[in-house]
Amino acid sequence: MNGRGLILVLSGPNLNLLGEREPAIYGTQTLDDHVATASEAATATGFTIEHRQTNHEGDLVEAVQGARGRAVAIIVNAGALSHTSWSLHDALAAFDGVVVEVHLSNPAAREPFRHTSVIAPVAAGCIAGFGGLGYRLAVEAVDQLIAGSTGS
Repeated sequence: MNGRGLILVLSGPNLNLLGEREPAIYGTQTLDDHVATASEAATATGFTIEHRQTNHEGDLVEAVQGARGRAVAIIVNAGALSHTSWSLHDALAAFDGVVVEVHLSNPAAREPFRHTSVIAPVAAGCIAGFGGLGYRLAVEAVDQLIAGSTGS
């Protein structure tokens, strides 16, 4: 592991279909492309990325619990679970590092059910609507938040 620690990147349901699923909304980049973007930004700032994608809510909860005491941050794109998963909210609330929520599209500009995130109250912030750039911005936010908390 690199010197500054591990960032866990979590990807929720249907994100494995990026690149082919609704490209007008989510773009043509694949999930692997987004993870590569996050990895490049992490390497540049001294972090290591670990990625986990699942279509199952409980697997996301277990990944968050497994990151406790192991990862310094979690970047989470929970997909539609962002709007419904109180169990994921609770797991993230028990995580002792930085949490950054990411969305490729802008949920506030979409269907009304997407306007509220249950993840937002337990995240340091949300990056939405910038497509794949959001993953780079999320790593940069983690970098700045951790640097600020350690005084470096």
